[in-house]
Amino acid sequence: MQIEFIEPDSIELDACPPLVKNITLWRDAIEYYELHLTGLARRFFNEVIETIVLIVQFPKLWAQNSEHTRKAVLRKFPYNLVYSMRDNMIYIIAVAHQNRVPEYWIDRL
Repeated sequence: MQIEFIEPDSIELDACPPLVKNITLWRDAIEYYELHLTGLARRFFNEVIETIVLIVQFPKLWAQNSEHTRKAVLRKFPYNLVYSMRDNMIYIIAVAHQNRVPEYWIDRL
């Protein structure tokens, strides 16, 4: 399966595994975590990438969030990866904080 991000501001990052061609830099979360503890932003980024790898390997593992989306919950950070599957593609719709502005991403569907 291939991955595509639906979030704005997608940029290429060398740190991504080959299956992830574009990824959004989640500036607010990364800046917040780096201000609190050096290296925490990298751990957040790595967990997002690890979760994306799992989504590609097991796309139906996570529960449905709505009729067309699923929600993968990060293990160590309060974020969800909201994604949709269609044909041979996985669309990452949002990297959403669990307690802030619920469903801000709904217009991306």
